Amino acid sequence: MIDPRRLRVLRALADHGTVTAAAQALYLTPSAVSQQLAALESEAGQPLLERRGRRVRLTAAGVILAEHATEVLARLEQAESALAAHAAGAAGTITVGAFATAIAGVLAPAIAELAETHPEIDVRVRDAEGDASLGLLLDGGIDLAVAVEYRGAPPADDPRLRRIPLYAEPFDAVLPSGHWLAKHTEVALHDLAADDWISPSPGNPCHDVVALACEYAGFTARVRHRSDDFRAVVALAAAGAGVALVPRSALDPVDGAVVRPVAGTPPTRRVFAAHRRGAESHPLLTITLDTIRRATATR
Repeated sequence: MIDPRRLRVLRALADHGTVTAAAQALYLTPSAVSQQLAALESEAGQPLLERRGRRVRLTAAGVILAEHATEVLARLEQAESALAAHAAGAAGTITVGAFATAIAGVLAPAIAELAETHPEIDVRVRDAEGDASLGLLLDGGIDLAVAVEYRGAPPADDPRLRRIPLYAEPFDAVLPSGHWLAKHTEVALHDLAADDWISPSPGNPCHDVVALACEYAGFTARVRHRSDDFRAVVALAAAGAGVALVPRSALDPVDGAVVRPVAGTPPTRRVFAAHRRGAESHPLLTITLDTIRRATATR
């Protein structure tokens, strides 16, 4: 009999590639992960892993079992959801991971509403960049993620996840107040090709949005400064350090900087919620998700 708890360990190894990374994701020690995998190999009756240097690779049998692990874990989520629904108790703790502007603009209003309508639900928030929350979700660190589309994200048809679109948000151009385009009502991106730029760091989903927008406008941005804090980005623009593209909800007025919409079709980030497949009917999840959707509709 295969222990389903060990299947979660195998799935984490398949996702992260090393025993150490899987252990960190599952809040276990590397030795505990190795022991669980060795026990799983014994239960399976055949090798599941092969070592290549410092990394571990799944054998063909390991790949097959990891694929089945996805389905088994989803079924366990369904079972937990059914039991929770049967208990008829929309009470307990749910942990939501989201990036900073979504916490301020969506989660905070949702938590305020839940405090009035469902005070028995305890929402815990984890600040996670848009490219980090999905990993936390798959590893069981959170129950619900609010994330953004980014290159390298699990695809929309990933069998482990269910996505729920929330909103699309445009980016605006941020310029020093003395910039020659500051008096214009909107800015064409190609007019900023010769400027110094302030950009999020590679790996941040917003970095991809900015880079692709500039590419579509026919140039590669000359990035002089990098920051993942949009308040810092706007402050640098106000200091004359360069120009930037910033999501509209992340903009705070600063003396010395002006904000202008981008001409034509502006670059956009698409925000969605996600949970592990199989948890669709869990009362805590459905109530929290419905409240987040209402908060999104009024933002």
